[in-house]
Amino acid sequence: MEFSVKSAAPGKQRSACLVLGVFESKRLSAPALAVDKLSGGRLSQVVKRGDLEGKLGQALMLHDTPNTAAERVLLVGCGPQDAFGDAQYRKALNRAVVALREGAARDAVLHLTELDVPGRDSRWKARQAVQEIRNALYRFDELKSNNGKPYALRGVTLNFSERRDVAAAERGAREGQAIADGMTLAKNLGNLPSNVCTPSYLAKQAKSLEKSSRKIKVTVLERAAMERLGMGALLAVARGTHEPPRFITVEYHGAQRGVAPVVLVGKGITFDTGGISIKPADKMDEMKYDMSGAASVLGTLSACAAMQLPINVVGVIPSTENMPGGSAIKPGDIVKSLSGQTIEILNTDAEGRLILCDALTYSERYKPDVVIDIATLTGACVIALGKHPSGLLSNHAPLAQALLKAGETSGDRAWELPLWEDYQDQLKTNFADMANVGGREAGAITAACFLWRFTKKYHWAHLDIAGTAWLGGEQKGSTGRPVPLLTQYLIDRCDN
Repeated sequence: MEFSVKSAAPGKQRSACLVLGVFESKRLSAPALAVDKLSGGRLSQVVKRGDLEGKLGQALMLHDTPNTAAERVLLVGCGPQDAFGDAQYRKALNRAVVALREGAARDAVLHLTELDVPGRDSRWKARQAVQEIRNALYRFDELKSNNGKPYALRGVTLNFSERRDVAAAERGAREGQAIADGMTLAKNLGNLPSNVCTPSYLAKQAKSLEKSSRKIKVTVLERAAMERLGMGALLAVARGTHEPPRFITVEYHGAQRGVAPVVLVGKGITFDTGGISIKPADKMDEMKYDMSGAASVLGTLSACAAMQLPINVVGVIPSTENMPGGSAIKPGDIVKSLSGQTIEILNTDAEGRLILCDALTYSERYKPDVVIDIATLTGACVIALGKHPSGLLSNHAPLAQALLKAGETSGDRAWELPLWEDYQDQLKTNFADMANVGGREAGAITAACFLWRFTKKYHWAHLDIAGTAWLGGEQKGSTGRPVPLLTQYLIDRCDN
């Protein structure tokens, strides 16, 4: 998909389709008014007839609009003008692209980018436009024998009314492309079946990032190296599978070597049966998405490299399958983590925190400024928050606030849950330093409390993406989240 940024009068650019906004009560936006004037009132005639009221989610394709250089005009409902904000802008963009991908237009000039979004500049509007367009055009069909007809749409011009906005918008469009590419990588990895996307496959994908940028260095540890280091918690999870585990680190050096990095730790369970504490059969196929944290780390690092952000970032990915078998860990087993702390396994389906705790301890060697782990960790988080925000818990208030802000800016939101010492009692056991589960109550919080015990030496945040990493049902597929949130957080660090 080709993107360009221009500043031209509405209706003057030759294109296959012109995309214009209409607000509720049949109010034409400023670009639509300009085209209406050119066309001798054609647009106002259409809306007065009631073909489009301007409600958010409506769209109407017009052909042969007089005196314009476009073959088609797509009118998109934007809702009430006084309520038009971030979410409405994204929904209008999405509706426009859905209408375009169903048609024959090979290119389009988008004037929705000229609409006023309170508090947002041209850079933000261009970045969001590119991401929404790419997201709406994404599909995963590479494993089908007949992967369908490609979409006709090949190029989009983002139009801005003021020439002074073009440079910032071009920067935003480049950022949007990089983030969309990172999301596509994360989606593709998530959507692949687990017989393809194994720990070894994740390691190969990380190595491909190393080939794409001289600023990236990748190291892959195999089982023997993990044993020498003492990663007893991670290796305990890997005991039941025939697939060899991998411990992957991806170092992106965009700043000077001495600058403390941001470390991103991604859960990489490429398939989760639950182990001996086996899951119900219903929807177990979706457990191929249990490596979405790892995929989001690779997607974020891909975006960093494409944007050449002046920051140091390290991705740490512990990866294995969680399978039942004669060698698998059992409820009641006690394992020793890399930190030296011992863990009683009460439920083998709480395996994500076991591989993450060793990765969090390993992250200390980078002397990080902050550490953020990303994991499809608990069904409890899905029950608490649904599919809209990721769960956020942190031992450092400024880090939590920065992530919440990045979520609002990117539209990839998070919601903070309490991380209080009060919950730690639920992890007590008579036989080890801690249990790996804390009972039914506050499951998302006690999972974070478990991880908290391994993060005492740095500022840390935990993102539980169990509800946001993928969608089920007819829309089944990876969302690529939280690549936008993480990338926005890193951009904000560079801008401030």
